[in-house]
Amino acid sequence: MSKASSVGKAVVTLLIIGGVGFGGWKLYKNYGSPESNSSDKVYVQKVSNVNTVTGSDLFANSFPGVVVAQKSVDVKYDSTKTVKDILVAEGDAVKKGDKLLTYDTEAIQIEIDTAKLDVERTQNEIETNNQQIKQYEEEKKKASEDQVVSYTNQILQLQSDNARKEYDIKAKNVEITKLESSKKNAYVVAPIDGTVKDLKDPSSNGGADDYGYDRYGSGDEGVIMKISAEGDYRVKGVFNEQNSNAIYKDAEVILRSRTDDTSVSGVVSEIDTSPQENNDDMYGYGESDEQSTSSKYAFYVEPESLEGFKLGQHILIDTDRSDDVEKTGIWLYTNFILKDGNKSYVWAKKSDKDVIEKRYIKIGKEDTEYGDCEILEGLSTDDYIAYPADYIKEGLKTTTNSSDKDIPENDLGDGDMMDEDMMDEGMMDEGAMDEGDMGNMPGDFVSNDDGSYSMTDEDGNFIEGAADGSMKVTSPDGGVVEMDADGNFIRGSINDDGKFTFDYDGEAPAVDADKGKAEEKPVEEADSEEPDVAFEDLYGISEDEFNAMSTDEKDEFLKKHYS
Repeated sequence: MSKASSVGKAVVTLLIIGGVGFGGWKLYKNYGSPESNSSDKVYVQKVSNVNTVTGSDLFANSFPGVVVAQKSVDVKYDSTKTVKDILVAEGDAVKKGDKLLTYDTEAIQIEIDTAKLDVERTQNEIETNNQQIKQYEEEKKKASEDQVVSYTNQILQLQSDNARKEYDIKAKNVEITKLESSKKNAYVVAPIDGTVKDLKDPSSNGGADDYGYDRYGSGDEGVIMKISAEGDYRVKGVFNEQNSNAIYKDAEVILRSRTDDTSVSGVVSEIDTSPQENNDDMYGYGESDEQSTSSKYAFYVEPESLEGFKLGQHILIDTDRSDDVEKTGIWLYTNFILKDGNKSYVWAKKSDKDVIEKRYIKIGKEDTEYGDCEILEGLSTDDYIAYPADYIKEGLKTTTNSSDKDIPENDLGDGDMMDEDMMDEGMMDEGAMDEGDMGNMPGDFVSNDDGSYSMTDEDGNFIEGAADGSMKVTSPDGGVVEMDADGNFIRGSINDDGKFTFDYDGEAPAVDADKGKAEEKPVEEADSEEPDVAFEDLYGISEDEFNAMSTDEKDEFLKKHYS
C-alpha cells in the first residue's frame, strides 16, 4: 500500500469514527463483522455527503472569516496650509502615488520670507548687544569699585539675551528648512489604489461637502477624503500562534459558505500584526479552548468575486493545496471502491428498495495524493452507498440511522478498518496530519510526528493517544479511562455505545480472561459516576431523537445548529 493511499484510508476511517456524529464510536465497531444473517442491516450515506469535490479539504487549515467592507484609508491634509487645487473628484479611480491636491506655494513662500526677515532682525539685535557689551567693558576699566559691579550685571544680562536670540535663530532656521521642503512637495498623494469617496471642501471649515452632506465630525479632523480599495467587499479572517505558519501574504485560499456548497478562490492581501481582542466573538465562536485563549491576529483576503455571499456573512477560509487534479462531478475515496475482476463496484442502495446491491461503476481520473478518484458512470449524488465490510452481501436491508440495533456488532480491532499499514505508512508519520488537518475532527485536534495525538470531545473529555496505540481519557471532573496498546482497559471502560465509564479511585477494573479485556462496569454505575453533561442542553433535542434522524436530516440539523 502506498503512503498516499494509506493516508486516504485513514482519513475515511476517522470520518466514520469522528465525523458521522454522536454514535461514531459504535458505528466504527459496526463494520467488519465476518458473518451476517437475514436481520442484519447496512448503514448507507448519501453520495453528496461523501463526495470529496463538495467537501472541505481534510488536509487544509480552516479559519473563521466574515465578509467585510473593502479597506478604506483616510487622506488628511495640513489644515495650517492653504489648499490651492483638488485634483480629483468624488468617484475617481486613482493609483497609489497619484497627486490628489496641491497647496498654495505663494503662501508658503511668504512664510519663508517672513521667517528669514525674523532671523535677520534677530542677528542685528545680537550685533547691537555685542557692541553695547564692548562699550561696557571699556567703561568698566575706568570705573570705581562700586560701578564695576553695576557694569558686570549689565554685561551678563546682554550675554544672556544674546544666548536666547541665538536659540531663536536656530529654531527659525529649522522652520525655514521645513517650509522649503514643503514648498518642493506641496501636494498630497494617494496612499493606495482605489476610488475617491467622501470628498470634502476644505474652505467650508467643517460644513457640508460638495454634495450637501455634513461629513465632518470629531473623529475626522484633517480628513479631506477617503480612498476605498477596489471592489465592494473583502474577507477578514483570524489566526493564532498555533496555525500562523499557514497564513502569509499572497497565499492562495478558498472561501467556503457555511450553509451551502458556494466557494470562491482568493489571495491573502494583508496581515495585521497587532493582536485582536480575545473577547471578540464576531465569528460566532464561544469556545474557551487553546485557540480562543491565545492571541489572535487578523488577516484579509481579496476574493476573485463574492457572488453568492453578502456583507456580514460568516464563512470558512481554507488554505489551498493547489492540487494538480481539477475535480468536478463525483469523486470518492478509493476505500469505498471494490474490484470484481477487472470491474469496479460499490455497495449501493437500490433506487426503488431499501436493500443493498453491488453497483458497477466506471472510474476516471485518480488523485493519488488525496486518495480519491473520479466516478464517471454508475452513481449520482442522490444515491446512497455503504463503506465496505465483510458481512455485506446483496439483498441486505439498508438504514440511514447509524445507531440502528440491527447493524452487526464487531469488537474493536477484529476488522481491517485500521490495520498496521494505515498506522505505519501514512496515518501519522512524517507529520502527514498536522494540527488543523483533520477536517471533520474537533478543532483542537493535535497530532504529533511520533504518532501521538490529543483532542477534546463535545462533552469536554480530554483524549490523549500515545505513539504505541495506548489511550487515556480524562473527564472534566477528574475521572479517567485508560487503555493499553492491545485494547485492554487499565482504568475505566467504554461500552458498546461508545459511552465512557470513568474511574475515580485509581483501581483497575476486573479482567475477563476469556474475553481478554477489562469487564465494563454496569451502565447504572457509569451514570452515577460520569459528569452530568446533558445532550439536550447542548443541542435542544434528545440523543435518541438525533439518532433516529436520517443522514439528510442530521446534516440539515447540524447545518442549522452551527450556522
